[in-house]
Order: sequence, then C-alpha cells, then structure tokens
Amino acid sequence: MGTYITFPDLLIWLPLLAGILCFFTKEEKHSRNTALFFSLLILAVSIATLVFNDEKKHFNYNNVNYYWLKYLGANYFIGLDGMGKMLVLLTAISFPLIFVATAKAPVKKANAYFGLLMFTQAGLMGVFMALDALTFYFFWELALIPVYFLSSKWGGEKRIAATFKFFVYTFTGSLLMLIGIIYVYLHTGSRLIDDGINIPHTFSLGAFYNAYLSTQEQTWLFLLFFVAFAIKMPIFPFHTWQPDAYDQSPTPVTMILSGVMVKMGLFAVVRWLIPVFPEASVHFKTIIIWLSIAGVVYASFLAIMQDNLKKLVAYSSIAHIGLMCAALFTMNQISVQGVMVQMFNHGINIIGMWMVIEIIERQTGIKKISQLSGIANTAPVLTIFLLIIALANIALPLTNAFVGEFMMFSGLYNSNLWFAVVGGLGIILSAVYTLNMIQKVFYGSVNASTAEVKDLGLNEKIALGIIVVVIFIFGVYPQPLIDLTASSANALLKSIK
Repeated sequence: MGTYITFPDLLIWLPLLAGILCFFTKEEKHSRNTALFFSLLILAVSIATLVFNDEKKHFNYNNVNYYWLKYLGANYFIGLDGMGKMLVLLTAISFPLIFVATAKAPVKKANAYFGLLMFTQAGLMGVFMALDALTFYFFWELALIPVYFLSSKWGGEKRIAATFKFFVYTFTGSLLMLIGIIYVYLHTGSRLIDDGINIPHTFSLGAFYNAYLSTQEQTWLFLLFFVAFAIKMPIFPFHTWQPDAYDQSPTPVTMILSGVMVKMGLFAVVRWLIPVFPEASVHFKTIIIWLSIAGVVYASFLAIMQDNLKKLVAYSSIAHIGLMCAALFTMNQISVQGVMVQMFNHGINIIGMWMVIEIIERQTGIKKISQLSGIANTAPVLTIFLLIIALANIALPLTNAFVGEFMMFSGLYNSNLWFAVVGGLGIILSAVYTLNMIQKVFYGSVNASTAEVKDLGLNEKIALGIIVVVIFIFGVYPQPLIDLTASSANALLKSIK
C-alpha cells in the first residue's frame, strides 16, 4: 500500500483542489488564473512521469494502492503504464492550451465554470490510470457529470435538448457497464487481505482478467461493455448524440469532449474490454470492424453535406474514431500501436481545429459555412495556422497524424484487403470536406460577416503555435510515442492468445 505522495496522487488531487478553489473565487480573472496555474502544475507532473519511465526502478512513483471498500475487495488503485502516460499527457496538455486560447472569451459565473472544468480533468486522469473496476467506474462518472452541467448551463440555444440526449445515451451506457462490472466481480477469485480475512471477490484489474467466465457469459458481457464504450467514442450507430452535443456545448467543452473524452472509449476497449473478454472479442471483431468502417464512410459523407462548421468537425471526429476502432479490432501489433499513437495525435489536431472555430464564432457569431468568406484577407496568421492543422488532420506526410494512420492502414491491410480499401475512402473524403471548408471560409472575397474579423492575439498565437510545433515534432520524429505504447500493445495482444 502507498505511504507517500506519488505522481498518480498529484494528477488526481491537483485538479480536484483547483476545482474547489475556483468555486470559492469571486472574480472571473481569479478563477481563470487559478485554473490555468494548476493546469500548468498538472502538465509539469505529467511530463515528470515520462522521465521516471523505468517500471522496475520507478514503480512506486507511478502507482498507488489504498484500501477503499476493504471488505468488498475494492481498492483505490491507480497507476501509469505507457498508454496511460500518453493519454495523461494529452489531457495535461489540452487544458492549459484551452485556457490560454479562450482567455478573451468572457464567461458568466466563471467560478463554477472553471471549477467544473477542473473536476472534469480529475475524472479524465482517473479513467486513464484506474486499475480497479470500481475506481474506474467512479472516475468515468466523475468525468461525465461536470460536462452535463457545463453544457446545459453555458451551451447554445438548443443546449437543453442536446444535453438531455447526451445524458440519456451516456447514462444508459454507464448503467450497462455497471451491470457488467458487478457480474464479473461476482465471478472473480478470492483474496487474502492484511488482517488475515479472506475476501471472496475483488474489483482489481488482474482479478477481472482472470475471472471465471464461460464463452456464453463472455458474449453477453462483452456486448454490455462494448455498448457503453461505443457510445463514448462514439462509433456508428451509437453516434447520434455527438453532433448536437458538440454544436451546442461551449466550444472549450467541445474541445475536451472531442480531443480527450472520446479517447475514454478507445482506452477502455484496450484496458477493460478485449483483455477481460478475449474469446468474445475475437468472435465479434469482424462485425465491429465493418460497423466502424461503415461509420467512417457515413460520417464523411455527412461532413461533406454540412453547412455548420461545428457539425462538420464533429462528423470528421466520428470518422477518425471509427477508423481507430476498426484498426484496434484487427488485433495485430502494428495497427494496435498505430491506434494508441493516433489517440494522442488526433486529440492535438482536433483541439487545434476547435480553437480556430471558436475564434471565428466569437468574432462573427456565425457557424454557417455559407455565410463566411475571405477570412484569409483579414486574418492571414489565423489562416496559416488553420491550414497546417487541417492538413495534419487529414494525415499529410510529415505531420503527426500520418504515422498513426499509416500504421493503422497497414494493420487493416494485413488483416483484410477490403478493410483497407473501404476505410481508405475516409482519407479521400476527409480531404474533400476539409479542403472545401478551407476554400469557402478562408478564401474568396470578404463579406459583411467577415470584414471585421481580427487576426490572432498573443495568447491565441501561443496556443496554436504550440499545437503546430507538436504536429511537426511527432510528424518528423514519432519514435517516442511508438516506444511509449509498445508495452501496452504487447500486453493487449498477449491477452487474446
């Protein structure tokens, strides 16, 4: 059991403390500065976890295990492996970038707004570090609940309907997952605790991996967990809550939903679904791959048809996540590792896209593509940043997304030629809707709506500049991400052999 402060401790308690402090501040400036200061501290801790990367030497720095519900076999057990460190880093980078990029956007009741955002960060950190099923479920809900309030209080005109739909979908998924967790828990083995008492069942990750489940039990339990995770990603046909939620949520919340929170579903498939139900995963993998690839093509066509900037990026995100889900279920080394790398890179790129959209919407009050034109004439620096980020989002070589996408398609091709062929349509279609959006919004003549658009301020240049630097660093030299995810990919593949 842990007896001192560890990195996982800090990654949970710092955002929780920040959230509490924000609630007790009165001025917007103080709330914003408190959230930014603590988010930078959290980023520093996350970077430190990468330095202390030797599991044999630094295990005690990266894991914490306390009794929680002692006689139920539930521990507060959190820790960091390679994939967890990468997603924790993504979460830690995202929040200060969002705070800096949206520093000019006024917020009503800022204390509650920033407090809820920091609670969301704590929940996300917990999800990516949880090594106990009940702890995982607790943080899963902690990440989601503040988002309900953020969207319903600070969202757009149709926020109530969009948030209600989001709530129904995610609550249903969470309930199905909880039923599955309880059932698997009741089929785990016993464990002797410190005071000599034998606990009949436990929620620990290792116990779930070794639970006594028949093939038939694995089949229906797999479906319970998969629906919960598919809703969160989301993939076709569980995606219908997402475009409205992204459109109606405050754009900083949309950045978190799209850049970080959707990775909860993919992460959960890797950590909790495939290793716990290996036989069912192999049984259903072809169906899931085809569903995911169908979703890529379907979402891409919907993106082409959109006249709403936010919904275009929302459908783009569905297409990218669908491709990741398909590649993950091919269950070969290169595609699984490609998905893990792409989770980080997609998060960076999509947050950059949302930042540009937030700047346009804040200055013009317009989301319709047909009402925007010629922004390149009034905001050339913004246009340059958008071009780089958009080209990275469609996986242009030498940008960060190219490497992960190449690895995923290699895995799809090795598994089945048609997976790669149909999935490859998504690349072509993503170029179509992305370049079409750039042409219509940024080029052409200036109109009445865009004539007063101002170029980037210093804070926006800093945020977008950091994103562009990350795009090129991991586009030219992706090896650190590949090395970081190798052990997690190996562990997943061993679980199905």
